[in-house]
Amino acid sequence: MPRTTDRFLDIRRDPHSDELIARGGDLEAHSILQRAGFIAVFRLHETYHRAPAGLTQGDGSRLAADAVGRLRAAGYHVDCDAAFDTEARPARYPALGASVSHLAERLREATDTAEAADILTELTAPHDGILAGFEETLGALAEFFDGLGDASDPHTARRLRYLADEYVRVIHSDLAHTRERLADRRAPHPGRRACAERVPDHEPERSAVCACLPPPRALPAPAPPPVGATRLRR
Repeated sequence: MPRTTDRFLDIRRDPHSDELIARGGDLEAHSILQRAGFIAVFRLHETYHRAPAGLTQGDGSRLAADAVGRLRAAGYHVDCDAAFDTEARPARYPALGASVSHLAERLREATDTAEAADILTELTAPHDGILAGFEETLGALAEFFDGLGDASDPHTARRLRYLADEYVRVIHSDLAHTRERLADRRAPHPGRRACAERVPDHEPERSAVCACLPPPRALPAPAPPPVGATRLRR
């Protein structure tokens, strides 16, 4: 079977810069690295992770070993320097974002507008909805930067408040309006009716199956033209 490269990572000290670098992995692995304390670095041809600046060599080794244990506990294959190798497998707990992503799964299974509106309420509820909590979190982060002490920190605080006021509130208002429209429609989704797995009573053939339409199948993307081919003008 072909090797799935996004399940493999390398965590090593760069021999030239002595910087602690993690390379490889998919988005889940990147989330694990960041929760272990690594910082994402985005370059033109790759994304990798590095340890925070100013760590002692011992602190860096402990951070790397923690990341190795977390990644292996999640089923990743990690090659690493001997100093970072560990048999520890820390317990995994559901991340907060996973509960939000679960709303997407519920929406994909929703069969009518009322159900979709109920799910959307978790985002838009004015007191304890996800977007209300997100806006409050941005405000708390702005307060944190207000008292941090660097010359650029007040600018960062103002930027965070701007994001909360001009973007999050607009998204919140738009989705709340969408939720109200869904709640008023009270209509089944025509492509997601529940299958009763029953043959109509008037069907005489004993071999007949239920009349539900099969799920729509995505059409394959057209193949790109061969190199050097002349594009026809319309």
